Amino acid sequence: MWMYILRRTLLMVPIFFIVSVIVFSLIHIVPGNPIDNLMGPGMTKAHEEKLIRQYNLDKPLPVQYGIWVKNLFNGDLGSSIIEKRPVTELLAHHLPYSISLGLTALALSFILGVSMGVISAAAKNTIFDHLAMVTALFGVTIPAFWLGLILILIFAVQLTWFPVSGSGDLASLVLPAVTVGLGGAGLIARVTRVSMLEVASKDFIVMLHAKGLGKKAILLRHILRNALIPVITILGLRIGWVLGGAVTVEIVFGRPGLGQLLITGLFRRDYPVIQGAMLLLAMGIMMGTFLADILYAVTDPRVRDQHR
Repeated sequence: MWMYILRRTLLMVPIFFIVSVIVFSLIHIVPGNPIDNLMGPGMTKAHEEKLIRQYNLDKPLPVQYGIWVKNLFNGDLGSSIIEKRPVTELLAHHLPYSISLGLTALALSFILGVSMGVISAAAKNTIFDHLAMVTALFGVTIPAFWLGLILILIFAVQLTWFPVSGSGDLASLVLPAVTVGLGGAGLIARVTRVSMLEVASKDFIVMLHAKGLGKKAILLRHILRNALIPVITILGLRIGWVLGGAVTVEIVFGRPGLGQLLITGLFRRDYPVIQGAMLLLAMGIMMGTFLADILYAVTDPRVRDQHR
């Protein structure tokens, strides 16, 4: 098991460098220049050239990348060109809002998705099965920003049960968490249903029925336990969503999370902020995949046995 974890950890090193190159390159492909936002009335071309040299924007891109990576390994993500504040400080301020939204949405996705999947599989080809799958399909296909606006219109404007926007209390977390979590719940429900029906057709399940074990015990202790293995993979991949929240959802609900920071940085062409936010989101996805692999191996011994 430890060798499996070590191999997965070492594999993340080259992936990190590839991701860092992609993040850095994408920023500089986008048209625009952050210095344009610093140029005020009366500033000359000489002032512009001085600012360009100050932020190393006059150097070739490979040199700029080398400087960024070197500072990155020293724990320095640079400073915001526009706000003149360390990027780590900005990330530390916005990150808790995205984490609270993401964790709440992830928990909602898991509980609601697994529940719908179990009900659908247990009541195959009944009205409950069709209703659960239609709801799951609705959650997967509907755009998050549109769902957020509809929830605001119904529950915030008309019923006034929740605030329209902001992040002041728990009530302000409900609507964005439902908006983000419903899509994940639909995907988990469909995967859970398919996986449970596949496990239910296995020979060892037929043998358990033949031995007279109760249907409820078979469903929960044997079928569901084995069916949750692919669900773990989905949850791991969505941990990146936990850190980033949903960019559009954070904007719709006015939450000051990483999505809001990233969009603001893009509008300003604030390279250090964009790079820091995108790298953090990418690392979240990498860590989610890593945790999913570990949990997969813990749940299914065959996975780790293959890598001995």
